[in-house]
Amino acid sequence: MAGSTRDAIVDAATALLDEGGPAAVTLREVGRRAGVSHNAPYKHFADKETLLAAVAARELHAYAALLTTDSEGGIAAALTAYLNQALSHPARFRLVFGPWTSDDARLGDAADTARDALLDAVTASQRTGELPAGDPIALAELLRATSHGAIELALGGHLAKNGSTTTPADLVSRLLALLAP
Repeated sequence: MAGSTRDAIVDAATALLDEGGPAAVTLREVGRRAGVSHNAPYKHFADKETLLAAVAARELHAYAALLTTDSEGGIAAALTAYLNQALSHPARFRLVFGPWTSDDARLGDAADTARDALLDAVTASQRTGELPAGDPIALAELLRATSHGAIELALGGHLAKNGSTTTPADLVSRLLALLAP
């Protein structure tokens, strides 16, 4: 039962984050939304920061899954799924990739998992010829930086200026085309 209560608390916190950002996540409201007592979140999480770290860790695992499950479309399809997740849930994206206020081991492990998933996707794409040979770590960092920059530009409304219809997926596709061997 503890696992399901913990999951319900993380689900409620994620919903509140989606609705109003980190400020909307209070342990009292999380408890109410999860259908548990207002003190129940404290039995699973020391404080709000620890709870938000659990939300961020879950989201990092979701990003990792997106990067590892789409072998048919290659790196382009995996990165498009990654971009779509971030754009669909901007508060989660900013929580995950903003400054961390918690030194939670699970969060660090989840970040390692996501980083490794991107590196594995790059390495696989190099083997199939979709990406050029070379340092896969440098290439993964370039793809991540471009993806994250494009996401932030889109979330800030800067890609839609002056009649532009450029999307983050367009920018990543252009980079992949430039990198194609």
